[in-house]
Amino acid sequence: MKKSIYVFGFIASFLISTAILFKIMHWPAAGILLFCGVVILNLGFLPGYFYNKYKNKA
Repeated sequence: MKKSIYVFGFIASFLISTAILFKIMHWPAAGILLFCGVVILNLGFLPGYFYNKYKNKA
């Protein structure tokens, strides 16, 4: 579980940072990369992170 959280976090941060670079350089597909990065962050990383944090506290 913890390893998948790290993988989702890495992929999301990589996609978002790459999308920012694409936006700055005005290259195509920047919007798609940014959208995919934010979706992975919100649907993959954050729920797993908060679930793991909640599970370890109880």
